[in-house]
Amino acid sequence: MLFRSVGGAAYDKFKHPLPPETLKITDASDAILFGSVGRDDLPQGLVEKEGLLAIRKYYGFFANLRPATIYSPLAEASSLKKERLTDDQGHAGFELLTVRELTGGAYFGDRVTMEETGGKYASDCMKYSREEIVRILKVGFEAARKRKKVLHSIDKANVLDSSKLWRSIAIEVGKEYPDVKLVHQYVDNAAMQIATWPRQFDVIVTENLFGDILSDLSAAITGSLGLLPSASINEKGFGMYEPSGGTAPDLMGLGIVNPIAQIRSAAMMLSYSFKLEKESQAIENAVAKALEKGARTIDICGKKEAYEKIRGPIAQKDKKAAQSILKEFNILNTEQIADRIIEEMK
Repeated sequence: MLFRSVGGAAYDKFKHPLPPETLKITDASDAILFGSVGRDDLPQGLVEKEGLLAIRKYYGFFANLRPATIYSPLAEASSLKKERLTDDQGHAGFELLTVRELTGGAYFGDRVTMEETGGKYASDCMKYSREEIVRILKVGFEAARKRKKVLHSIDKANVLDSSKLWRSIAIEVGKEYPDVKLVHQYVDNAAMQIATWPRQFDVIVTENLFGDILSDLSAAITGSLGLLPSASINEKGFGMYEPSGGTAPDLMGLGIVNPIAQIRSAAMMLSYSFKLEKESQAIENAVAKALEKGARTIDICGKKEAYEKIRGPIAQKDKKAAQSILKEFNILNTEQIADRIIEEMK
């Protein structure tokens, strides 16, 4: 495994969030295990647009897979009541997979900026071609075929012409997958349903902007973004794997962040890029076992007093005080929970 800078760290060294030195290494790699890139002391959007979005565009990572996993031991940490998460047998654990188109739509379409018009107006074009829609729909159908054989296609076909095209193509592609039930849903209704009755979903497929919003909403019901990995894949199968939640600049250097999303991103990498299913599942099982045995970081501890008490050290960037509070409430720091997961793999 080789390490190279990207995002804020790359900007400090090379004055660019995605330097040629980094791309030279990733070009020769079998997969990319990606950290988080944002930082609040740099111009807004710089590292996201010229770092993260740029590398997605460079490699053509058109399919983003984001599993939102509800772990049964963490049901109480969810934003929903436990009865909203449980099935008929009383089991609270389940997973919702969002398949998001990643290189088209409003994020990559033609735009008119407020600077160009002197603040009079601005616009973003949500443009999609048939080819872009077909290829992401097939990823969604293939994922659904391997799971519960139900695919929710999310659009806004009652208003947007790009969504009308999306829905018509979804119906067309769906005929190639007679074993998969295709369900159409408007994005506003889908958001409401995810927030109130998430178990009705198994695999969701949608365009870039909608997928960005819905995958974060799905993550919220799990209890923490710090649990959730993601995979971005191109047409050749080359992939980049990263936490779904992005950065938390206010927590940098304190040693209190939850590393599970990064660990599970590595598990996805083993599965999708290297076809090492046994090894990937071993990591996932170890994470589940550690949580079942009570391993908790601050974001999933469920202790209100600890949340309140640690705010001061976070604001003051006081690592020693933050670590002391974790110890007081029997909460694990970043290294400790990683060690617990490693122990469960032995």
